Amino acid sequence: MLNYNDAKPGVIVLVEGEPYVVVWNNIMQKQQRRPVNQTKLRHLLKGNTIEYSFQQSDKLEEADVAKKEAIYIFTGKGEVWFHYVGDKSSRFSLPQDVVGEQLQWLKANTQVTILTFEDNPVAVQLPAKVELKVVEAPPNIKGNTAQGGNKVVTLETGATVNTPMFVEMGDVVRINTQTGEYVERA
Repeated sequence: MLNYNDAKPGVIVLVEGEPYVVVWNNIMQKQQRRPVNQTKLRHLLKGNTIEYSFQQSDKLEEADVAKKEAIYIFTGKGEVWFHYVGDKSSRFSLPQDVVGEQLQWLKANTQVTILTFEDNPVAVQLPAKVELKVVEAPPNIKGNTAQGGNKVVTLETGATVNTPMFVEMGDVVRINTQTGEYVERA
């Protein structure tokens, strides 16, 4: 059991028997009143977001979510296909909207972590950083680069990202999957 103030971003809790992941929280206390933990929760299965306030007397139940390692295969017809590590015959798919914006950082054979609730895959966690090849980069422009210049390049997955001027076509760059920002040249 968790206390009301343990509901922090990333924690998965059960609310009325349904699994929710905490997206945002703020512990607030008004004068002469008990503190309240205001949260925004995203449903793991449906994807909808709700606002929920936990009182000081509430006891939260942490959802029993298992983590399994899987390999990304491909995307097609609105579904994203994976197989579990070590078992290529155990293919499964998730709707494209469940993976969401993270899909732009996935290339074939990328290892990810699948969150399962009651043996059903419900969410995908990418590694903190991925290495992607630059397939399109504009030429460098001479000029005022005393503060360092940036340019927008296209990666092999089709995603675009701001990089320093020295990144050229064919380079492999590391991208932070949480922020979507360039980290370094690999």
